[in-house]
This record gives sequence, C-alpha cells and structure tokens, in this order.
Amino acid sequence: MKWFLIVFISLFSFSALAETDSTAAPIERDSIVQYAQQLIGVPYLWGGSSKSGFDCSGFVHHVFKHFGIPVSRTSRGYKDKGEEVVLTESNPGDVILFTGTNAAVRQIGHVGIILRNANGTIDFIHSSSSKKHYGVTITRYNASGYVKRFLRVINILK
Repeated sequence: MKWFLIVFISLFSFSALAETDSTAAPIERDSIVQYAQQLIGVPYLWGGSSKSGFDCSGFVHHVFKHFGIPVSRTSRGYKDKGEEVVLTESNPGDVILFTGTNAAVRQIGHVGIILRNANGTIDFIHSSSSKKHYGVTITRYNASGYVKRFLRVINILK
C-alpha cells in the first residue's frame, strides 16, 4: 500500500509540473519595449552587446536575450527570420529592418524594435551611430531619414 501511495504521489507531481510548463504565459510585448526603453542613453559601441555600449544588432539581441528569445547577433542575420508584417500594422516588439547608411544597397544593415504604432505613426528604438542621435534612442520613423532605408518589419514573437 505504501508503495502504491508513493507511485501515485510521484505521478501526480510530475503531471502538475508538466501542466505548469505547458501553460507558461508568452512574453508580453509591453515588457519587451519597457525593458528596451530602460536602456535609452547607453552609448553606441560598434560590436557592443552590453550595457557598456551597443551597436544596433547588439541592442536588439540584448533585449530579446533578456527574455530568453533567441535572435541574430548581426543585422544581416534577420534576412530570412520571423514573419513579415505590413509596416502600418506593426506592433510593439516587432523588429524593423533597414539598409545600412547607403540606401541604394538593399541589404539589411540596421535593426530596431517597434515601440508604438499610432495609426501609422511609428516610433522605434535602436542604437544609432549618428552624431545627432548617438546611442540607444527613440526615432519617429515617419519624420526620419530611415523612410528611404526601410526594408521590412518582422514578428519574431509568434
């Protein structure tokens, strides 16, 4: 009888653990953008991926890694990742992809994270090497030079 009770309790415990794991809540988009905003002002550092300094992909990588979400460490690594989203339908936490500084070269060279989309007015957060907006900063997409560099938006949070 004692043996049966031990087996029953063990099975019940494992069953409860399995249920807990399978019902884990997905990462909230608001949590991602709130964490990203805590990093505003961290300086730009080419190749950087820590709070000492970020390049653009290091910043995005750091933010998603904080939540256990694997993403590319390089901007070009986003080429075939995620599910494409129409810009005007983008959501906080989506990744926005741009060319590098030469917009004529239509390859990914810069990445950021969508903060908000207010009826097509898009704000994104990124680590910029621009002398005007150096380091982790928020940019209003619609009123920026990034419009001509825009490639696409992707959802990696499925």
